[in-house]
Amino acid sequence: MTLISMFEQSIQQYGDKPALAHKPKGGTYQDISYIELGESVDAFSRGLSALGVQKGDRIAILSENRPEWAISDFGILKTGAVNVPMFSTLTAAQVGYILKDSGSKIICVSTTEQLEKVIAIRNEVETLEQIIIFDSIEGEPPEDVVSFEEVCERGKEADALETDETNEDDIATIIYTSGTTGNPKGVMLTHANFLSNFKACKSLIDVDDTDVLLSFLPLSHVFERLGGHYVPLFSGAKIAYAESTFTVAQNMQEVSPTVMLSVPRLYETMHDRVLRAVQAGSSLKQKIFHWGVSVGSAVSSKIQHGENPSALLQLKQNIADKLVFAKLKAATGGQLRFFVSGGAALPQSIAEFFHAAGILILEGYGLTETSPVISMNHPAKWRFGTVGEPVPGIEVQIAEDGEILTRGPHVMKGYFNNEDATAEVIDSEGWFHTGDIGIIDDDGFIKITDRKKNIIVLSNGKNVAPQPIESQLVQSPFIDQIMLVGNERKNVAALIVPNFDALKSWASENGVDSTDIPEMLKTREVQQLIQGEIRERLTDFSDFEQVRRFALLEQEFSQEEDEMTPTLKLKRNVIIEKYGDVIEGMYPEES
Repeated sequence: MTLISMFEQSIQQYGDKPALAHKPKGGTYQDISYIELGESVDAFSRGLSALGVQKGDRIAILSENRPEWAISDFGILKTGAVNVPMFSTLTAAQVGYILKDSGSKIICVSTTEQLEKVIAIRNEVETLEQIIIFDSIEGEPPEDVVSFEEVCERGKEADALETDETNEDDIATIIYTSGTTGNPKGVMLTHANFLSNFKACKSLIDVDDTDVLLSFLPLSHVFERLGGHYVPLFSGAKIAYAESTFTVAQNMQEVSPTVMLSVPRLYETMHDRVLRAVQAGSSLKQKIFHWGVSVGSAVSSKIQHGENPSALLQLKQNIADKLVFAKLKAATGGQLRFFVSGGAALPQSIAEFFHAAGILILEGYGLTETSPVISMNHPAKWRFGTVGEPVPGIEVQIAEDGEILTRGPHVMKGYFNNEDATAEVIDSEGWFHTGDIGIIDDDGFIKITDRKKNIIVLSNGKNVAPQPIESQLVQSPFIDQIMLVGNERKNVAALIVPNFDALKSWASENGVDSTDIPEMLKTREVQQLIQGEIRERLTDFSDFEQVRRFALLEQEFSQEEDEMTPTLKLKRNVIIEKYGDVIEGMYPEES
């Protein structure tokens, strides 16, 4: 079995059922059936062959999520070539690095904006022969640029492809890790890697031809590639592409997804909006809201302990649903079965809040190198605050230093052209060293503590895991982003990006001038507010884990400033270097 043979089975089985849906500018969502998708893939793959693509060639994709992405992926695989996906937010220099390192022969780009990035570094990439653009361009196209439509037309006129000689151990994709340090490495994943992971996940989460998924996480990221692309298309489900990350709320109501994948940031944003709306309401509305949450939490607790809520509690829950949670459920489209969370740690309090509202968020764990899922919670068995049990067919163990190790058919073939780096993470017994610190509880659930390289070692030798502390503090309505520092220092400090909207509202209500943000952040009142939030939310942490000092930053961490990866992980070394003076200012006695 290969990804292509699985795809072709879906075409035969689901035929006229909708496979994809997209929304043209100014229009409404339009469906593409499995048969139509298969015909487009066939035409594009033949077109690639007409351009000289052969088995093993690397073909890059630089695009946002859209039907052409899916067509290109399967078209590339059908020729026996290797898909090299890239985040659409990458700079021209980053695109150039990946093209050169992978030796890509062709690149597919979505828009003229993406085309300009490639043209800027075109002469630096000796292997690049052709650029294919999805959008139409006005006038004569630049040299070596051909439209997606023209490639498909060539394919329709070309002879049928020879029998597919691809086997399950062939490389299907090279995904370059976004990397918080150093140059990205190309992770080689085979057809067998993806299919083993697909089967393991499908055995735990039932997705079928009645499901609709809203896709907005980048398809260049392995989480969306498996969970939001291969899983639904091999299950007969329908994928609707969000117009952009800014229209997700609107698109949810338009397509009414039954399943949706996201990173924790979306759930945190939804939670914050609900709380802000409550705070802006009357005291009566606030009381009703908190009563509803308490009822929902009681029901959630019963369910988690395998108990049935009493008749009285169920009655209260029905009332709470109508008075408190109906709007939140309607905002998701009203048909949601569950959310799936991955890519970063989901704060337990967020998962508990949504479950109290009747919405289940299933958190999983994995890496690009494990294609990607190592463990996951699922509808029949889940525990908040954990990333679930290991999926079937793989091994997981905890090393002596607390690092999570895994072995099995999900582990990558290696890093492309980088045997030394591969040897650093896959040992002689086949165990992949994840770089994450964690534990496995008595019931087999995995709990991630932090990234091994992120552990802060204080000058007194105490080890501090930043992630649990940061996850707790971002629950404050006044804290938007946070990064702990303190390596080889006496105590822990924090760089904090406030939630400026919430902070300005608070300042207005408390007589603090908010017209000048930098000056507002320096006021005694704001400093005391943040200090109080830190003190209140870290009561369950040890004395050495307490945040003793903090600095309020005027700008949020962003990809544009190279402070975050495309998967929204903080580039801690970059931030530490950028805010070196600010950090030193928090430790005047040690300078």
